[in-house]
Amino acid sequence: MTNNSLDQMTLHAIGGGWGDGLPGPTKQRVSVIRGTDIPRLRLGDFSTVPVRFESEKKVKNRLLQNGDIVIEISGGSAASGQHTGRALLITEEMLENLGGKVIPASFCRLLRLDQRKVDPAFVVYQIDELHLSGEIAEFENQSTGISNFQFNRFLQDIEPRIKNPSIQRLISISLQNLDKKIVLNLRINQTLETMAQAIFKSWFVDYDPVKAKIAAIEQGEDSLRVTMRAISGKTDVELDQMPREHYDQLAAIVALFPNAMEDSKLGEIPTGWEVKPISDLVETVGGSTPNTKNESYWNPAEYFWTSPKDLSNATSPVLLKTERKISALGLSTISSGLLPVGTLLMSSRAPIGYLAITQVPLAINQGYIAMPPGGKLSPLYLLMWCQQNMDVIKGQANGSTFMEISKKAFRPILALFPKKALVDGFISFADPIFRTIVSNSQEIIYLSKVRDTLLPELLAGDLSVDELLEEDAQ
Repeated sequence: MTNNSLDQMTLHAIGGGWGDGLPGPTKQRVSVIRGTDIPRLRLGDFSTVPVRFESEKKVKNRLLQNGDIVIEISGGSAASGQHTGRALLITEEMLENLGGKVIPASFCRLLRLDQRKVDPAFVVYQIDELHLSGEIAEFENQSTGISNFQFNRFLQDIEPRIKNPSIQRLISISLQNLDKKIVLNLRINQTLETMAQAIFKSWFVDYDPVKAKIAAIEQGEDSLRVTMRAISGKTDVELDQMPREHYDQLAAIVALFPNAMEDSKLGEIPTGWEVKPISDLVETVGGSTPNTKNESYWNPAEYFWTSPKDLSNATSPVLLKTERKISALGLSTISSGLLPVGTLLMSSRAPIGYLAITQVPLAINQGYIAMPPGGKLSPLYLLMWCQQNMDVIKGQANGSTFMEISKKAFRPILALFPKKALVDGFISFADPIFRTIVSNSQEIIYLSKVRDTLLPELLAGDLSVDELLEEDAQ
C-alpha cells in the first residue's frame, strides 16, 4: 500500500444488500444495482434495475450518492470471457431515474472516494482501461467456476495513473462528452423505435384507421379525410398545407384500409385480411455451434457468427457486428449457412425474445430462430409483429432446465396477414426510421472505438490534455 493508493483516498466502502421482494416492517423500498445492470445503466437505460425492500439499517450505510462508484465483485467467469470488477459512476440523473433511494446489490461494493484527492469518474475510466487491456484479471480469483474480485487488494495496489485531480477532471470531462454523444444517439434510437412501434400497433393491432373509417361512415362524414387525420395526427388545415406529393401518398395508404371488420381465429380483424401460421409467411431456420475444441472451425476467423449474447446488452434492434467469427470450415458445419443482411433474429432461449435485424452476413448458433428476407412479410414488419406478440410466443415455450421455444412450436403461431400493398405502405413509413437507427448505431460503435482508443493514450500520458481539448472542439 502506498500513500497514493485508492485505499488512502477512500472515505467509505461497504458491500451491498438485496433485501426481500415484498415490503415489511422496518424495510425501505430501494432500487438495487446489480453487476448485470452496469452496462445498461452506463448507456442511460434504467429499465433493468430491480426494486427490493431492504432493512433500514442496511439502507442507511449503503445509500448511494452522486459521485459514488459501484464495483461488481462477483459474477464473471473465465468460460464466458467476462471479467468481474465492472464499475459504474453514480450520477444525479441515475439516482433520480431510479427513485432516489438506490443501493448496490450483494455482489457489488460501494466505493466513496475523497473528491479533493481524486476524481471518481477518472477512476472508473482507469478501471475501464484495465478491462480493455485484460489487466483486471490480476485481481480475480476463481471459486466454483465464478470469478470473484479482490476488492481490498485492488484498493491497496491501484494508484491513479495521473496524480493531479484537476487534470483527472479534464480528462474525465472529455471522455464523458463522448459517452454523452453515445447516450444521446441511443435515446434518439429509442424514440424512433417507439414511433415505429406506435404506427404498427395503431395499424395492425388496434386497427385505428379501419375503426376511424367505420365511425366516419356511420356519422355521415368524409371517411377518407377522417382517416387521414387519424393516421397523421394532423388537423384539416395542416392536411391542406401538406406538399401535394405527401398528401397523395397519405391518401393512397388510407384508401388501402377496409371499412368493415369480420370474425377470424384471432377475433375481429379488418375485412379481407387473412390469418395464417407464421410458417406460411416467412422461412424459419436455426443454427449450431461448431466444435469449440477444433481450432480449424474458428481459425482463420472469416465469417461473423452470433449467439444471443451479442444481443444481451443491445439497445436497438440492429446487429452490426458479433463477438466471434468462424472459418469457412466452421461455416460448412451449420446447415443454415451464411444468412443475408436483413435477416430477423429472435433468441429462442435463455432468455426468449432478443430481437435484431442483421446488417452483416452471418451464421447463427442454436439459440436463435432466424427469419431471412424474401418471405411474404418483410423482416421489419416481422420485428414489430414479434414485439407485439412476444407473450404469445413465450406461451409456446417449454423446458425443464430453461424455457425454450423450438422452431416446431413457433411455426404454427397464427399471424395476421394484411394486404401486401398496405404492408408496403407501412414499410414506406418505417424503413426511413429504421435506416436512421442503423446510422446512429454505426456512429455509436465509432464513438465507442474512439473513446477506447483514447483511454490508454491518456492514462499513459501519450496524449496531452491540450490535444484532447482540441479534438473535443473539432
